[in-house]
Amino acid sequence: MIWNFHIQRIPGKLTLSDEQCLERCCCYTLVLIMNDANYMRMALDLAAKGAGYVSPNPMVGAVVVNDDRVVGRGWHQEAGKAHAEVNALDDAAALAAGATLYVTLEPCNHHGRTPACTEKILKSGIKRVVTAMADPNPDVRGGGNSMLRENGVVVSNGVCEKEARKLNEAFIKFVKTKKPFVVLKLAATLDGRIATRTGDARWVTGPAARAQVHHLRHVLDAIMVGRGTVATDDPQLTARLENGLGKDPVRFVLDTRLRTSEHAKLLQQQSEVPTYLIHGPCDNRQVMERLAGKGARFLEAAVRQGRIDLEVLMAQLGKMNITSLLIEGGAGVAGSALSAGIVDKVIFFYAPKIVGGDDGIPMIKGRGVTLMQDALTLGQIMVQRVGDDIMVEGYCSRN
Repeated sequence: MIWNFHIQRIPGKLTLSDEQCLERCCCYTLVLIMNDANYMRMALDLAAKGAGYVSPNPMVGAVVVNDDRVVGRGWHQEAGKAHAEVNALDDAAALAAGATLYVTLEPCNHHGRTPACTEKILKSGIKRVVTAMADPNPDVRGGGNSMLRENGVVVSNGVCEKEARKLNEAFIKFVKTKKPFVVLKLAATLDGRIATRTGDARWVTGPAARAQVHHLRHVLDAIMVGRGTVATDDPQLTARLENGLGKDPVRFVLDTRLRTSEHAKLLQQQSEVPTYLIHGPCDNRQVMERLAGKGARFLEAAVRQGRIDLEVLMAQLGKMNITSLLIEGGAGVAGSALSAGIVDKVIFFYAPKIVGGDDGIPMIKGRGVTLMQDALTLGQIMVQRVGDDIMVEGYCSRN
């Protein structure tokens, strides 16, 4: 963000030297930039409250500041309901006149399920709007900022942009590609095993790491596993948060030949979201009817070399408005996802345990690269301790 100040001497009026004027302008600019960043971080914190509830919309937060005092706060709480700017301006009421609006995403200038936010901003009397990032949607990018400027509102963009883009990384990919943002999660011992030779995997990591995974399930739209994981672990694939709240992800099971048991837990539980069995061509109506009677839904997908074509599948999920997908197991699905190049981010949990031997189940199955220089290199690495375990997060650079 660049601010330009023009210093003009008025004969007989200005007594400060050029150096003093420049120093004061620089100090004012620094204070303004610091204030903008502080208020934008407040807006980002508010935006994060919408995680898990606003998809396929982005998470957005807004703060109204008048005379260095926060007079309004708001965030987008649910898809189809009021946007963050509207909630913040309603909270500020008459105090919005002459104020500055901080919003984490460029205000919309189009009518969808809700009116254009730019209209509300102009009617409120806001004099300045500070945004973290432009709208990444290629169909509307820049429209909101331009409309505000044309109507006399001062607009500044790019404050805390890096943080804003990370917050809405799934939305950004989805609106650009119409495919979901894919996170691959694995939990392993220090020697890279997700289970012992007998298949026992309870529990690799501790309760803190498992709680983190449930939070991931809550904030992402969908979760995907292979039929083998369902047969071995019989998971529920729900989001069980400590406060008892949380939104379950839509469940997808890769089941090329429809061999999932009708007694599987993910078909027996009470949940507001469906479970889809992703299969290849199938004419066994009896099996489908039996599974459908347990609540299963079906999604036929293309098959390549006997497996579901994951690259083609991502386009299908995008058409279903799945903006983000968590791949949670097992080793075969992880290997297939990485080989297909559909993974955007990996989150690996490492427990302080060693299985030993060479007969445990590895994190990733399939054929690996021949040369180390061909290995997939991750970027933007973040490492943190979660309870007794270590979490490593990184982005797949080839994407």
